[in-house]
Amino acid sequence: MLKGFRDFMMRGNVVDMAVGVVIGAAFTAVVTGFVSAFLTPLVGVVVGAAGDFGSYKATIAGVTFPYGQFLNVLIAFLMTAAVLYFCVVLPVTKATARYMPKKPKTPKRPCPECLTEIPEAARRCSACTAHVEPLAAPAAR
Repeated sequence: MLKGFRDFMMRGNVVDMAVGVVIGAAFTAVVTGFVSAFLTPLVGVVVGAAGDFGSYKATIAGVTFPYGQFLNVLIAFLMTAAVLYFCVVLPVTKATARYMPKKPKTPKRPCPECLTEIPEAARRCSACTAHVEPLAAPAAR
């Protein structure tokens, strides 16, 4: 029983996932700290609220709605999403496109029976299994 558990825990994907969760939590703390220390006060300067909307409330029929807390959370979310997109997602996407070029696509043609796209060198359609004549000769081995 313990051997199976040990084998499960030592599989690469479990360890990789655990490392990813820990790194993600640390990165979340960094981004949250950046947003709360620098960006939220800037919004406060722009709108004149000193970066904290927590005291904003509305009272309707004797019930208090602290909408300022929601505004704080909403602004923090939007800023966090923007920081992640512009500082992580966009650079990683550009680096991936630059350093890991895509494989060239094989030429395709429609299957004469079902019109599914199949490779030109195919002899049988993968969708309807119809026999088709290849347009291009297969590469010599």
